[in-house]
Amino acid sequence: MKIKNFELFKVPPRWLFLKITTDAGITGWGEPIVEGRANTVKEAVKELSEYLIGENPLNIEDHWQKLYRGGFYRGGPILMSAIAGIDQALWDIKGKFYNTPIYELLGGKTRNKIEVYSWIGGDRPDDVAKDVIKRKEKGFKAVKMNATAEIHYIDNHAKIDSVIKRVAAVKEAVGDKFKIAVDFHGRLHKGMACVLARELESFNLMFIEEPVLSENYEALKDLRKYSIPIALGERLFSRWDYKHIFSEGLVDIVQPDLSHAGGISETKKIAVMAEAYNIAVAPHAPLGPINLAAAIQLDACTPNAFIQEQSVSMHYNKKMTLLII
Repeated sequence: MKIKNFELFKVPPRWLFLKITTDAGITGWGEPIVEGRANTVKEAVKELSEYLIGENPLNIEDHWQKLYRGGFYRGGPILMSAIAGIDQALWDIKGKFYNTPIYELLGGKTRNKIEVYSWIGGDRPDDVAKDVIKRKEKGFKAVKMNATAEIHYIDNHAKIDSVIKRVAAVKEAVGDKFKIAVDFHGRLHKGMACVLARELESFNLMFIEEPVLSENYEALKDLRKYSIPIALGERLFSRWDYKHIFSEGLVDIVQPDLSHAGGISETKKIAVMAEAYNIAVAPHAPLGPINLAAAIQLDACTPNAFIQEQSVSMHYNKKMTLLII
């Protein structure tokens, strides 16, 4: 069996799908995308496809190494997202070839289901309170909410107060047993991130996400004095990006995105590294159905996966737990 053809499809709202066809008639699908840079990633996939036409699609690890090491420059969001989509499609082909789920090829299930959380928006306390009640009525037991807009290096406390009011409104609306995470989106610098973490400590949050940008990871050391778990990783793209985060004990949860961090192959390796450092994995999955399908395969066979972000086309039980089918 040999790889015959690559086809790419841009799909609204922000998806890019890859279809790899083999001469045996087996096709595989992947989702190589950087939000807002679909055309750039599309061209990167086309360039990388030249290495793979005529090759055996089942030799996934060899192809991954070739795509990553074959050029002088390595890593980064564009290259790793292009590799990610190709890797997903090759695993899809391999699963179909052997007529078995990908998680079986990666060692088999470690669970039958995993809890999911939903995103809520809103700029005012009343808005987020209404949103979280709607999620609870649908069966969710956890949400993630936006912390704040961009804040200057040192800013006034009114912006911090607005965050506290919104988190308090969510907490009051759904009670203590409901899990709440707050996403900073890397919009704060160290000084104000520490102020906000201190103010949020009493809410017993599930985690705070990207309190600073990933490239400023050394600032996380100052945030470790607070009791809130720290999550980070959607803007890290390989095990080499993660190794300092792991070795310095800077986070409690990593969030690799299977459409950005080298696909199923690389994200599995990141998860194994995280397990060695006693760190949980919560795959980042706000994109399309292929991205989610890849994350489900990882969740199924990863013992330190603890929660999954909501995306599209999900299968739930009545308690909003993702079923591993």
